[in-house]
Parts: sequence; structure tokens; C-alpha cells
Amino acid sequence: MDIRRPSCALIILLVLYFTHPTECIQNNGKINFREKEKQILDQILGPGRYDARIRPSGINGTGYAPTLVHVNMFLRSISKIDDYKMEYSVQLTFREQWLDERLKFNNLGGRLKYLTLTEANRVWMPDLFFSNEKEGHFHNIIMPNVYIRIFPNGNVLYSIRISLTLSCPMNLKLYPLDKQTCSLRMASYGWTTDDLVFLWKEGDPVQVVKNLHLPRFTLEKFLTDYCNSKTNTGEYSCLKVDLLFKREFSYYLIQIYIPCCMLVIVSWVSFWLDQGAVPARVSLGVTTLLTMATQSSGINASLPPVSYTKAIDVWTGVCLTFVFGALLEFALVNYASRSDMHRENMKKNKKDMVIDPQANIDAASDMMDTDSNTTFAMKPLMRTSGCHGNDQLARCEVHITRQKNCCRLWMSKFPTRSKRIDVISRITFPLVFALFNLIYW
Repeated sequence: MDIRRPSCALIILLVLYFTHPTECIQNNGKINFREKEKQILDQILGPGRYDARIRPSGINGTGYAPTLVHVNMFLRSISKIDDYKMEYSVQLTFREQWLDERLKFNNLGGRLKYLTLTEANRVWMPDLFFSNEKEGHFHNIIMPNVYIRIFPNGNVLYSIRISLTLSCPMNLKLYPLDKQTCSLRMASYGWTTDDLVFLWKEGDPVQVVKNLHLPRFTLEKFLTDYCNSKTNTGEYSCLKVDLLFKREFSYYLIQIYIPCCMLVIVSWVSFWLDQGAVPARVSLGVTTLLTMATQSSGINASLPPVSYTKAIDVWTGVCLTFVFGALLEFALVNYASRSDMHRENMKKNKKDMVIDPQANIDAASDMMDTDSNTTFAMKPLMRTSGCHGNDQLARCEVHITRQKNCCRLWMSKFPTRSKRIDVISRITFPLVFALFNLIYW
């Protein structure tokens, strides 16, 4: 009976240990780690023990050495890049780590890895700010997204999730074939480099989420650097991240470049219409001109009014010039057509005068009559040859024929000047536009 009683007692203790370990540890005088954490926090952060207004000592506890703060971050998302306002929005997890020897504590033989706080005002914090920030806010749903971890050796890790809208000065000379570099700058507001120095954490100081997608840009790479600034109050530590964005061209190719090319080609249709189709050619030219002007104004509405010329301005300006040139070409064709009609009338009258000399004399006397109130028709677009008489006309025709080259022989297939202008335009406009595209791209 005496031997069985200890066995029963041992079994009861084991059952209590596995079912209610906390009570068992408390009843047997062992450590309650949750209670111990509270005691350690009260001990190191209690009144008269720790002052959050005093910065930690420097390296090896030296009071005159600056406090070193190591920084790293995790880019969660980049929501938008605004060309007009020249800004971009980013959401990130920001972390700082430094050594504060006043916060050392006993880790109970490695059983207590770190202490966790959610109140940043309980310990000393670096006075870091984002120098190119326009707007920013913390995240408080469901609880404030912030924590502070205090390690046994006095290391402090501060982590917080924030959303920022940062300025990004852009050079739009090559828009939309450009690349933009947007920076994220962090600096000390009040502590100079004699008291506080920010350093990038070794090994991947900046991490980016893998499935990062932007609507019109691609993040090509990012670089970390230092940007210490000197003012009349001292030198201040500064860190920066340069994000290199490449603009996606496919959107602009579909929405801008291809429609503009189509408008320019449509304006060339008037070269193939009959010279007498005045309403069709005028309406086609005016419609394409107004559409091109509307397209150009819509493009500039989404961009800031900069003082330099952008690549998209060159493209829209040249396309608008081609459309306007097609409209002016019809005005020249219309004038040349009326001139050709007047020239034909002059030839008919000249033939009649050769057949009937008396009519020739009467016509000459009519032309020399100063008292006549006759209104002359439009002058033809031609030079008088100065050839008179049948023999002289024959000699002039032979002389002109000998001077004709291949181009003139080909152009002689089109008897009227108006038709020649249309034929030349059909070839010249596409060739010049193709040459412009070759130079532009």
C-alpha cells in the first residue's frame, strides 16, 4: 500500500500538468513568462528608470558618438503615378533598428526572445521624416499596424505600415517614350550627424512585393543611396531610394499613334477624288483637321503645361501639319483647275483668230480699246512663250520637246496642271510622312 500511493500521486500530477500547465507551474513555483514580461517591462520602463526624451548612447556606450539607426523597408504596392501632378503613391512597411543599452534585460536562459510593445511613445524614437512627402497616413484597421520589439541585448526594432504620396519631378521631353526616376527620401529632422546617423541595413535593405503591377509603368530596378544635407544649422543624415520606372508604350501606340496615322492617311483620300467634287474634298479636309486638333488637345489635357517640347508634341504637330497641308493642296488644285479652264479658252480664241484674220484684228482692237469696261478672267498659271506665227510656234515646240526629261515625259500624260498637282501629292505626302516616321522612331 505504501508503494502504490506515490505512484497514484505522480499520475495525478502528470494529468494536472498536461491539462492545466499554467496552474501547475504557478502552484509548483515555476516561472510564468507572461507575468515575467510584465515585471521586466515595469522594471526597465518604470518611472525614474527610463526617459524616452534622452537618445541612446553611441557605439560601446560612448555618449559623444552618434546613435546608429539601421533602416529597411518592404514595398507592398505602388497605386498610381500621376504625370500631371508629378507624384506617386506607395504603401510600405517601414522598419528601423537601433541599440539602446538602457533596455537590456535577462532573457531567462534564452526562453524570452523579445518583448513586444504597441506604444511608440514608451521608448526613444528617431525623428525621421520623409522629405518629399505630400500626404501620408497610418493604418489603424483593425488595430494600429505598428509594433516595437525589445531584444535582451537592448536592440529595438520598430515596424509600421504607412501609405505615402510623394513628389516625383519628371522630365517629359521623351514622353511617352520616357523613363522616370522617382525617389523616396528619409532624413532626420532635428538630430544632426553628430547625434544621429541613418544607415541602410546590410542585405536587401529594400524589398518589393513579387506581384507588383502598374497600369502604365514597369518598375525596372531600384537603387539605395545616401543624401546627407547641409544647412546653416548643421549636417543631417539622409537616405534615399531611387525607383526607375519605364513607361508602357502599348497604351499610347493604340490610343494615340495609330489613330493619328489613320487620320493623316484619311486626309490623303482627297488626292484621289475628282477635282469637281468640291463639297466632298472640303468636308473631308475640314473633318480630319478638326479631329486631329481635338486629339491633340485631349493629349495635352492629361499633361502638365511644361515649357519645353515633348516627343508627343512633335508627333501631333507634324500630323496636324500633314492634314492641314492636304486641305491647302485642294485650294491650290481648285485654283489651278480654274486657271486651266481659262487657258483652254485662250487657246480656242487663238485658233479662231488664226482661222479668221479679221476676227483677230477686231479682237486686238477690242483689247487696245481703253474706253472698254470689259472685266478680264483669271490669269492662267503659265508664262507666255513669246512665239508668234506658225513658223515660230513650230520652232518653240521643237525646242521645248528637246528639253523634256523623263519626269516631264511622265507628267505630260496628265494634260492639266491641277491633275499634276494631285498626282505629285499622292507620291510626295506618303514619302515625306514615311521619312518623318523613320527619323522619329
